[in-house]
Amino acid sequence: MPVIFGAAQSVTERLWRPAADIYQTRDGWIIKYAVAGVKPEDMKIAIKGSAITVSGFRRDWKLEEGCTYYAMEISYNRFERTIELPCLLDGAEVRMEARDGILIVRLKCRGVNP
Repeated sequence: MPVIFGAAQSVTERLWRPAADIYQTRDGWIIKYAVAGVKPEDMKIAIKGSAITVSGFRRDWKLEEGCTYYAMEISYNRFERTIELPCLLDGAEVRMEARDGILIVRLKCRGVNP
């Protein structure tokens, strides 16, 4: 029996995981996530212990009426990425900035990082 457009994929396979760059600073961390096409209001950040999770949804839109797709390689659905850092993040000051398809998360930690 043929599989039609990924109908046999499980829910976890449909999630996409954005690439990330992680930088340690004097007073915390900077994490850059590649999230082109995701609106800032469609993203959220959760912190628990030493883990930071960024999740959200990239939505597709019609370029023109009456067109149908021939091939699709960009994931338009829910994403999630959890990163464990070598320190506790509870109580960290978190700032989020979206620029040119990149989400920049700045974590200013209380106390000293290892």
